[in-house]
Amino acid sequence: MKVKSVPSRWIYEEGLRLDCGPYMSGAVEARKLLEDISMPTEPLKEITENGLAGIYHAGRIKRLWVDSPKHGYPFLSSTDILQADLSELRNISKISVDENPQLIIQKDWTLITRSGSIGKTAYARAEMNGMACTEDVLRVVPDDQKVLPGYLYTYLSSKFGMPLVTSGTYGAIIQHIEPHHIADIPVPRITSEIETKIHNLIQSAADLRSEANRKRQEAINKVEQELNWNSKELYGLSNIVDSNQLIRRFDGFYHSHSIASARNTLASHPDSILLEKVVKEVFEPNRGARIKVKDLDYGVPFLSSSEVFRLDPTGEYLVSKNMPHFERLLIYENDLLLPRSGQVGGIIGRAVLPLATNYGHAATEHLVRIRCSSREDAWLLWAIFASQPGYYAAIGTAYGTSIPSLDCELLSQLQIPWIQGEFREEIVELVSQKITKLTEAIHKERTAIQMLENHIESLEAA
Repeated sequence: MKVKSVPSRWIYEEGLRLDCGPYMSGAVEARKLLEDISMPTEPLKEITENGLAGIYHAGRIKRLWVDSPKHGYPFLSSTDILQADLSELRNISKISVDENPQLIIQKDWTLITRSGSIGKTAYARAEMNGMACTEDVLRVVPDDQKVLPGYLYTYLSSKFGMPLVTSGTYGAIIQHIEPHHIADIPVPRITSEIETKIHNLIQSAADLRSEANRKRQEAINKVEQELNWNSKELYGLSNIVDSNQLIRRFDGFYHSHSIASARNTLASHPDSILLEKVVKEVFEPNRGARIKVKDLDYGVPFLSSSEVFRLDPTGEYLVSKNMPHFERLLIYENDLLLPRSGQVGGIIGRAVLPLATNYGHAATEHLVRIRCSSREDAWLLWAIFASQPGYYAAIGTAYGTSIPSLDCELLSQLQIPWIQGEFREEIVELVSQKITKLTEAIHKERTAIQMLENHIESLEAA
């Protein structure tokens, strides 16, 4: 339990608020620091487009979903805005957007989650331009004649801006923030030179992430072309199988047309081989209690199965190096990760590679490790499992009806196309560029935030 003593004048200055939020988050200290140091500030609403109108959310909507982007728009949830990969978004109907045009977002805006896990920020990169976004996300539209969008995003993401955003939270069970709660947040103004440097770092990070996703899609397209995969043939409502195929698995999902077609497509390639023949191990770590620590000398960051898909996976806490089976939890550059459990259509079976910033960190036992002999092997396998036939084949191993779970033994028995030569080199190079760009983007964004925080702290020390 956290305990903190605060002066009574803080309570008066906060409008007699008696909830813990603004006092425990550091918001009061951040506001007072900005008041005390010799740095000019402007209220947020003074540097957004059309004042307070430049801070808004779309309001409640009726969501009508469609299968094709031809009839709608890719739709970002409050979780999606934090994801590195936007290829699996659902599409919301044009009818919903026509009824509420405020659903559409534009690049260079700052997006802030406003309910549930509030205060998470994302910078709208080029590939998000023109997408629809949930009403659970605040839009902060910068007036580019008054502030550079990358600088504004950096401040709202920093340890000085974020507590001020979340201090406006209200609600005991389902928490929310509204535009007027953050309209008067003081935004410090630094020199034009530093603000431009910070903006350029954020813009470069956003561009790198969009480029990484283009490389991602190019690699997947090459794999699907090599396999002659045709997703249009997947809509059969029934399938006929030999009785000898029912000896081990009798559930309909495993034998469904799409899953069986995917397995057959992988297996029919001339270079196909059992997965277990080309990797070191396919396993899920031992389950057990997580021993949390606060010092990096005694622990490492712990990543959940959803965290690994984020723009900058950092982990919410550290786990002890003395945990039982600690070594089995660690992830490395030669690992391919598959979320083990969840609802089909969610993250279960979605192939993901750890980034360089996460090597040596611990990750949940809910991530199956396909441990390869080299990182190049892992990159090739990622492209195979990230393709549609690879994904279907992976989730086809799942068992259970309420919360399906992947089967490591069945995964290891999958026939996969172990393609060599020029094709392998092309795939490995594309995936290498993807990983490099995502990692570089993380470093640039961290550098921008650190630059801002260091400048403010240097004025505090002076």
